[in-house]
Amino acid sequence: MTGRMTHDREIHSAAEFDAALAARGSLRGCRIQSVDLTDRTFALLATSTADAVFLGCAMQPEAAAKVRADGALVFPPVPDLPFDPYRAHLYSPDELFEGIADRPYEETPDARSYAWFRRTRGDGDIFSSMLRSLHDDAISDALDEYLSGARVVGVMGGHAMGRGGAAYAGAARLGRSLSRAGLTVTTGGGPGAMEAANLGAYTAPLPDEALDEALELLAKAPSFTPSVTDWARAAFEVRARWPRGGDSAGIPTWFYGHEPPNAFASRIGKYFANATREDGLLSRSTAGVVFLPGAAGTVQEIFDDATPNYYAPPGAATPMVLVDRAHWTERLPAWPLLRTLAEGRPMAARIALVDSVDEVPGALARLAA
Repeated sequence: MTGRMTHDREIHSAAEFDAALAARGSLRGCRIQSVDLTDRTFALLATSTADAVFLGCAMQPEAAAKVRADGALVFPPVPDLPFDPYRAHLYSPDELFEGIADRPYEETPDARSYAWFRRTRGDGDIFSSMLRSLHDDAISDALDEYLSGARVVGVMGGHAMGRGGAAYAGAARLGRSLSRAGLTVTTGGGPGAMEAANLGAYTAPLPDEALDEALELLAKAPSFTPSVTDWARAAFEVRARWPRGGDSAGIPTWFYGHEPPNAFASRIGKYFANATREDGLLSRSTAGVVFLPGAAGTVQEIFDDATPNYYAPPGAATPMVLVDRAHWTERLPAWPLLRTLAEGRPMAARIALVDSVDEVPGALARLAA
């Protein structure tokens, strides 16, 4: 389980607002993040808010004027956005796919955020780029809080891995095994191998048969093409049948917004900036990274992870396990280059190539020893 770190001066909900005010006697120096304070006017008028920062908090006009007079910084809510740039928490699948049971995917908050990104990414408007940066920084902060204290293992792999196949089932078994071993599975948050690993973690607390049945239900919509709607609804059918799934994280991006996020990560840190997302995903995988078969994106992730390991001092490199010998030595021969790169470096003792997902838990344990 994750540590869910918080800072004592950060306030993320109305309940935390009330508790902080009762405990501290004022809001001096606090950071209040995306909390609706329209019914907390009396409290705001009656207490000091000097040096406080209000990020996207709705307030009555007299309350907003008073906290500004105190010297607080007020970043007001931004109207007409499909996302909250100041959000205090990671996304949930229900939030990103809101309405999917009755409406097409194109009308969900996830799809509308992608549409906004496509409209604004090239318009040169500093306001749009600032909103994206604020949002992504808020996501990074929420990820750090959520994963604090966790033993995080990253599982990387291609989006093309279809439901109903042996490879997908194997990736799901891997996610289940890692989760049952006490690790927090974290993926790129998309379809294919990423979804399979999150699915495995979701079914980890359930009887073994649940995963087999879930795989059968999902196979009726094997890919997010041609219909993301059908693909997503099949996932929510599984979630509805087993509503108390296990914990895992997904870290997708609207940069590749044509690939929807998967619904099996319990918490989703979705970014606009793919570079920030990639680096954050790998750097937070403190217990190692597993690379399932993939294409360009997975190859990029291998060497993104290899770079800090190459320069790491003894004992600081994190394990890297590549799965499927034929894939990584013949089809896309990343392993020979990785092994050559590691020669004579501390990271040489932290890399491994295995034939199947069943060997991964043992390899991770061996490399971490």
